Amino acid sequence: MCAKTMQTRTSQRGTYDPVRAAVLEALILIQQGEQTEDAVAQVMEGKKFRPLDKRFLLQLVNGTVKMRRRLDHEVKFYLAKPSHELPLLLGTILRLGFYQLHFTDRIPDAAAVSESVNLALHMTERSRANLVNAVMRACLREPHRVKFVSPEENPVKYLGDYYSYPDHFVEYCLKEFGFERTEKLLKMFNGAPHVTYRVNFLKAKPEEVTKTLQDHNIEFSPGQYLPEFLHIEEGGLPLEDELVKTGKVFVQDESAGLAVRLLNPRPNNNVADLTAAPGGKTTYIGVRMRNRGRVTAIDKSRPRLKVLVENAKRLGIKIISPVACDMLDFTGGPFDRVLLDPPCTGWGTAGKHSDLRWTKSVDDIKNLAKIQAKMLNKAARLVKPGGALVYSTCTIIRAENDQIVEEFLLHHKEFEIDSAKDFFGDELVTERGFVKTYPALNKMDGAFCARLHRRLKA
Repeated sequence: MCAKTMQTRTSQRGTYDPVRAAVLEALILIQQGEQTEDAVAQVMEGKKFRPLDKRFLLQLVNGTVKMRRRLDHEVKFYLAKPSHELPLLLGTILRLGFYQLHFTDRIPDAAAVSESVNLALHMTERSRANLVNAVMRACLREPHRVKFVSPEENPVKYLGDYYSYPDHFVEYCLKEFGFERTEKLLKMFNGAPHVTYRVNFLKAKPEEVTKTLQDHNIEFSPGQYLPEFLHIEEGGLPLEDELVKTGKVFVQDESAGLAVRLLNPRPNNNVADLTAAPGGKTTYIGVRMRNRGRVTAIDKSRPRLKVLVENAKRLGIKIISPVACDMLDFTGGPFDRVLLDPPCTGWGTAGKHSDLRWTKSVDDIKNLAKIQAKMLNKAARLVKPGGALVYSTCTIIRAENDQIVEEFLLHHKEFEIDSAKDFFGDELVTERGFVKTYPALNKMDGAFCARLHRRLKA
């Protein structure tokens, strides 16, 4: 059933929770192929929800999308015909209801059941509302019905069903990390995401921002490797008007900052960021250069470049020159420093992008690896002798990280690895000198970056 039909039915019937109805509408749109962010924007348009309602909506949408496989696995144990696929709307109502029962701690069971029944009653037929009521009450009475395969018998299926991930990602993680580390990683990705503020030295001192947070009783912790990053322990964007909109802080994960620190841009350098928009790393480069020098920000998306320019203006950065261009066609340079952050599967950010686990496939990894290799070859030609190139991604997949860099080095003898141990401790740096982060170990997104130095003479 399409979202438009749902809206028509709800307008013709009685009482229901409009926030949960919007959640249901978004979930349907996502099932039909919309990105989560776009689906949420569509269902929020024209609605006058309070900030508290918006946070609740996002919690339910993102959580239900993340836990889709686990929720479907549990629901089937309470159906008369578990092998039969449920109609889209009915199945989605049950997913949302089960998510509220099992994965939220502030919604009473009775409310989760009654609100789910109300949605079914006002959006489908009474018989289906009765089914929702029966299934959810049976779940509360007999939780022991739900069974999972043993991890010894089938670790991929167990982890995939229990933590709600596609088999191909679980298989990769088991080969890469083993069972215990994989389970910890999957669990971390399922936790509630928290935001990180990067203090903007051009407009505020870290102690000023930390005092403001303390004065408002907002819990935070400083970055493990970059002290100007502050990990906020609560949801939302606390003090958004006072800190974010004034440019005193920028919302950015600490893992993204590591690539810029590894690039080590200096005042008066000539720097290129080859896939720059919307400008998180670009603006951090500008801040570390103390607004002296030049940062050429290249991106093929004009709308996203516009966002970059707006971000730079808010932060008070004046040395960024935006260029609307595919970086493969760019003809400028050479540069002292070049940053390449190519398109990737994003598997390091699975905790923040709820639909990623259901939209990325093994084929995506193969296709992106070809693009990444091509982009790295192009980036190399823009680095002046004696300069540095940093390749960075927000994925934890070797085929997009180590393998891309190692293959590049085989064909580019004029480059060598600059070990990241000159910048970070051993816990972040591999034997080859690459930076790797994991949510389960570093309390930040999963990421990779490598610094490559171009010799003065090949």
